[in-house]
Amino acid sequence: MINSNLLTTDNWRPITGKSCASSSYLGSHIPTVGGVAKAIDRGADIGCTAMQIFVKNNMQWLAKPFSDEEVKAFTQHPLRSKLKVVIAHAGYLINLGVEKSENHEKSLQSLGEELVRCDQLEIPCLVLHPGSHLGAGVEKGLHCVIQSLDTIHAEHPSIKTRIALETTAGQGSCLGARFEELAEILAGVKAPDRLRICLDTAHVFAAGYDLSEKNGAQKVFKQFDNIVGLQHLCALHINESKAALGSRVDRHENLGQGKIGLDAFRWVMNASKLATIPKILETPKGKDLAEDVAAMKLLRSFVKKNSQG
Repeated sequence: MINSNLLTTDNWRPITGKSCASSSYLGSHIPTVGGVAKAIDRGADIGCTAMQIFVKNNMQWLAKPFSDEEVKAFTQHPLRSKLKVVIAHAGYLINLGVEKSENHEKSLQSLGEELVRCDQLEIPCLVLHPGSHLGAGVEKGLHCVIQSLDTIHAEHPSIKTRIALETTAGQGSCLGARFEELAEILAGVKAPDRLRICLDTAHVFAAGYDLSEKNGAQKVFKQFDNIVGLQHLCALHINESKAALGSRVDRHENLGQGKIGLDAFRWVMNASKLATIPKILETPKGKDLAEDVAAMKLLRSFVKKNSQG
């Protein structure tokens, strides 16, 4: 049976103790080719202790409902216990930032469906890009996101899966590049307890938060804590950035080959306040996932016996 304590983001809040290493919640985004249960095989095979999946085709609005057999194959998979945390990422077509449009209605429907699918699979967290205002302006865009989230929550009152708003690079008119924007959404929705935050290292770097400077990661996470609050953080995307600081360009790179540098990731892996936060790689990889294996080995090598504050 799955440990239900691992299926609620309430138990992922940062800790100050040193009893749990960051390597205990480490993995990558795993393909679901052949069915969602196949992702568990792949994740366990490469040594993931956490993983992220899509619960449907990420470039389609809707999907055929899961059968009872598919749900059972995932939730009762014999290797499921090897993965301490499984999260999901929402489809890329969803945009909550522009109201009164055909795509906005489709976005609400698609997001609602994904929440249902996550709930069926007992996945506690669905990572979502806040959306794009498409020229309407940041404030109008944020207002639309807040209203859209309220609508989704009202339409699905019993869903346990939380939406985790992801930090973005701010490319084009994308919302969520500034910590203040995420804080405004959390403050504006009627049910903030049903929201969480996912911080992507490549995105925040491209948005202008300098993880590459000396003590940069420590400074950025302190800033995040002051503005948003670490208690809202439920996942980290551990990605190098191919794009420059403040470029607002979303381009991921393998660890050690980008603009951020390894010191930032070394700090993240040893920060006690981030120890129980799942850390997910979304870096370039081939079908055999060899790059993920190498990256996880590197990250685990950073972990010291005594973690930092």
